[in-house]
Amino acid sequence: MRFNTRLIHDGQPPDALTGAVNPPIYLSSTFRQSAPDVNQGYVYSRSGNPTRAVLESALAALESGRTGLAFSSGLGALATLLEAFPSGSRIVAVDDLYGGTWRLLEHHRRQFGITVDYVDMRDLDRVRAALSEKAALVYVETPTNPLLRLVDLRAVVRLAQEAGAPVAVDNTFATPALQRPIELGADIVLHSTTKYLGGHSDIVGGALVLRRKKDGQRFAWLQNAVGAVPSPFDCFLVLRGIHTLGVRMRAHGASARAVAEALDGHRKVRAVHYPGLSSHPQHALARRQMDGYGGIVSVEVSGGARSALRFMQRLKIFTLAESLGGVESLVDHPATMTHASVPKKEREAHGVSDGLVRLSCGIEDPADLADDVRSALRGV
Repeated sequence: MRFNTRLIHDGQPPDALTGAVNPPIYLSSTFRQSAPDVNQGYVYSRSGNPTRAVLESALAALESGRTGLAFSSGLGALATLLEAFPSGSRIVAVDDLYGGTWRLLEHHRRQFGITVDYVDMRDLDRVRAALSEKAALVYVETPTNPLLRLVDLRAVVRLAQEAGAPVAVDNTFATPALQRPIELGADIVLHSTTKYLGGHSDIVGGALVLRRKKDGQRFAWLQNAVGAVPSPFDCFLVLRGIHTLGVRMRAHGASARAVAEALDGHRKVRAVHYPGLSSHPQHALARRQMDGYGGIVSVEVSGGARSALRFMQRLKIFTLAESLGGVESLVDHPATMTHASVPKKEREAHGVSDGLVRLSCGIEDPADLADDVRSALRGV
């Protein structure tokens, strides 16, 4: 089956008991056992829930993995992933990361003796050099948040395999509708299902998808032990979002392209970051690696933080708010919002300036969104 058909059917059979085409929401914390350790597959909802099981099956199928695991947030998924690595482990991570990921790696995991080396993974020689020393994990975002940089997954996976290191990819921005890292050789995929998979800004959730069965068993044990699991109702909402992921991602992409073209070359704009533009330095890689370019556009407004603030304040359709990936358009100032936990010196060294604005382009009419950013720039 083609992907858009799989979004509706993969891992989501009608309910065996009633024939319901949507999975029932099993709001039960515990399940009857006919004798100690004799049950119908479920014991306690932290350990497993029928609604969550349908979501996890669908996630695994769509990302071409063996096991899917759902969590209460994207950072809950990441925290559980990191639990697999003992004290003394070394992680090689891409240097342009979501601020919450950086905060968890820096301020939490270093307490447990885990070291993290950040690398510009656009430069394969730097990746190769970083992997000359033993690494327990290679951690990738592509496209990155917020600068929309791309990592050549096939190339990085090849280098990691030569070094004996597994590769985990945060696929939140692309979603399996546009990119499937496991098909490109990655071992683990991470999602904030809060974003495009849920798609309606009404849940918080996360996911891991594992390539190998043995890794799935290991992380399922950790999922239960750590306990950062989602509610059955949130699982239902993510499943509902997945059904329309294909059509939404096409609409998000059309919106983002219109906005990027409206911004590109404007005299009050220093730079536009969007892999769908032919001027993007990695446009050819995006065409080769992805099935579309996504719904996020980052723009550097001339004049720094003051001009960025004016631009954001004058937007009428874009709402100033954290998060992304919903049907409504949102605008974010990374330096003071999503990436505020990253020190200014380090933030700027990676290219996140005070004038950078991140636009999550929704599914409104693309022409209206383009008009909105043009109008906002007139006041800068």
